[in-house]
Amino acid sequence: MASTQHFVILAIILAIFAPSILATDYIVGDGKGWTINFDYQAWAQGKMFYVGDNLVFNYPQGVHNVYKVNGTGFQECAVPAGVMPLTSGNDVINLATPGRKCIRTDELTLVVHVESH
Repeated sequence: MASTQHFVILAIILAIFAPSILATDYIVGDGKGWTINFDYQAWAQGKMFYVGDNLVFNYPQGVHNVYKVNGTGFQECAVPAGVMPLTSGNDVINLATPGRKCIRTDELTLVVHVESH
């Protein structure tokens, strides 16, 4: 009986923490980072993005930015009025839900499809 309870507790703990344990941090653009004159769709081609993964945007602070937008912004691949840019130069966007995601700036666009585990 006690071993069954331990198994149930272990299963619950794994269900809670497994997505973060399995998560991958993708450095967008690899060594090039988030910059102009780079084919981000080619970079994303063949990569499997899953819920819980992170997109890490590295760029010189003050040179570029990243906008994290709501579902409508993702669907339209547009930055709604009033959305503040991320500007740290090391911005992380967690892929929290499945579906099509569009990340953009005034000059750059990245569209990825996120799968459930």
